[in-house]
Amino acid sequence: MTTTEPTVAGMGPIILDHGVAFRVWAPHADAVSVIGDFNDWNPDATPMVGEDAGNWFVFVENASPGDQYKYAITRGDTTMQRIDPRVRQVTNSVGNGVVHDPCFDWQGDDFSMPNWNELVIYETHIGSFHRDGDGDVGTFDDYRKRFDHLRGLGVNALQIMPIAEFAGDLSWGYNPAHPYAIESAYGGPDGFKVFVREAHKAGFAIILDVVYNHFGPSDLDLWQFDGWNENEKGGIYFYNDHRSKTPWGDTRPDYGRGEVRSYIRDNAMMWLEDYHVDGLRYDMTLYIRSVDGSPHTEIPEGWGLTQWINREVHGFKPSAITIAEDLQNNDYLTKSDADGGAGFSTQWDARFVHPIRDVLTQPDDASRDMHKVIHAINHRYNGDAIQRVIYTESHDEVANGKARIPSEIDHADTDAWHAQKRSTLGIALVMTTPGIPMLFQGQEFLEDGWFQDHEELDWNQADDHTGIIRLTSKLIRLRKNIDGFTRGLTGNHVDIFHVNHGDKVVAFRRWLDGGPNDECVVIINFANRHFSQYEFGLPQSGTWQRRFSSDRKQWSDDFAGAASGDIVATDAPYDGQPFRASIELPPYTALIYSQSASASA
Repeated sequence: MTTTEPTVAGMGPIILDHGVAFRVWAPHADAVSVIGDFNDWNPDATPMVGEDAGNWFVFVENASPGDQYKYAITRGDTTMQRIDPRVRQVTNSVGNGVVHDPCFDWQGDDFSMPNWNELVIYETHIGSFHRDGDGDVGTFDDYRKRFDHLRGLGVNALQIMPIAEFAGDLSWGYNPAHPYAIESAYGGPDGFKVFVREAHKAGFAIILDVVYNHFGPSDLDLWQFDGWNENEKGGIYFYNDHRSKTPWGDTRPDYGRGEVRSYIRDNAMMWLEDYHVDGLRYDMTLYIRSVDGSPHTEIPEGWGLTQWINREVHGFKPSAITIAEDLQNNDYLTKSDADGGAGFSTQWDARFVHPIRDVLTQPDDASRDMHKVIHAINHRYNGDAIQRVIYTESHDEVANGKARIPSEIDHADTDAWHAQKRSTLGIALVMTTPGIPMLFQGQEFLEDGWFQDHEELDWNQADDHTGIIRLTSKLIRLRKNIDGFTRGLTGNHVDIFHVNHGDKVVAFRRWLDGGPNDECVVIINFANRHFSQYEFGLPQSGTWQRRFSSDRKQWSDDFAGAASGDIVATDAPYDGQPFRASIELPPYTALIYSQSASASA
């Protein structure tokens, strides 16, 4: 039985006590009906009624959660079958929509997002992180089986690459075919809810990658959804002029159209409201705010859309973090909208990753430019280091012609001493530089090669590099100030007081408020030279405990374990500091010192 009553608010399938209501936007359709399991897929059985603003509505009394369905949309002499743009579940990207029951036992989930200055992000891909058994693609359930590894590592935020339904089962996720549906191969909407709930129990915030700069381009029922288009382009959900073109297809959404703006806004809010995620990372915002990345082709309504969504996100959940991938070093991305900014919490920092990768991967020490290191450490947006995410590996940086850091250093032998030492220097620099640090999956055990969605992480590498995992875990522990004597690493302040361009050594001070248990001094040797006595300045008198050395044998049998331990400041100015010390400094080594009564690490 079908009827147009009761009329209810909402779009897509709306589950009611005695059936399911359906509403869809199709302003150019001449007729729309819903077809599915509940009417034997008969296009004449359940006609929908036209409403204001181009919407169509019907209530189907005998429909229920789990039913498969589509819309039959007629325009002129053509009838098209389309998956609901707002459906939460599909059988697959070219299959049917499924009426999804939103009820779920969150078991009292009340997770609190860590303070942003204490975040350590782990960027990761569900399909390739871990595959249990013979599966061709990893699932949410598979991934949860490695939570113990991540807990041991110490990261506290998982940044998940896109999980909206995409074409096929293998993908990075940046080709969303059905933006509201959860990838069926990963486990669908219930699988993701369980994943988030259990991640919160394990202490992980969930930051989700969303793709609003384009949709598709394949398996895309949004394309010419109701049969209308201009210039043979995408129809109601897309620009139908030159603004449609993106590097990934001719499918840029029409940010100036109210219904499309609401479609994207509601999608962003869905992740927070219905799936309890703790933040969003927006893929390549440059192509939301411009046609081709140039300042001459700006899209003002794209900028306005990001402002609106960020206001809504932060209004609903003030602790939620929004991250822009823009990579143009634009301070306005992370300015408030009141100041004309886009209102993002933070952004990926190109002025860190690119120069630091260059310094780490140079084959000759003489080519390592300490000016690049200095600028990378000092850079920030709007005077706030937390407005940048810093990293040496991401999904983009280890693919598309670029490889993992160990492979870039020594492609022939990624376990060689040089590759181990300089790769771990990169991790140390990420964890000691002001900003929000991020690792890419497998970086903690020196995964080599490049990122591919059809290959699982090489967990044999984890077995081979347990020491490097411990090294990374130690750095994360210090970065989060778990033991209470490196609070400065969570701070906004840095002073690079020692730069030796000839010998390739840099030392800097980090602090939040200053004083014992806060101020940290980091010294890094970027060259293959061992110093038996290396002098540098110190800001305070007394004993400085060594909290970390990247040269310890417990990290790798190839390391020497030769660095100095605790040191005592000498009352003699140096490097513009009132005190100095002399240490043994091994090649390609990072050391961290702070003051307290604790024993050295």
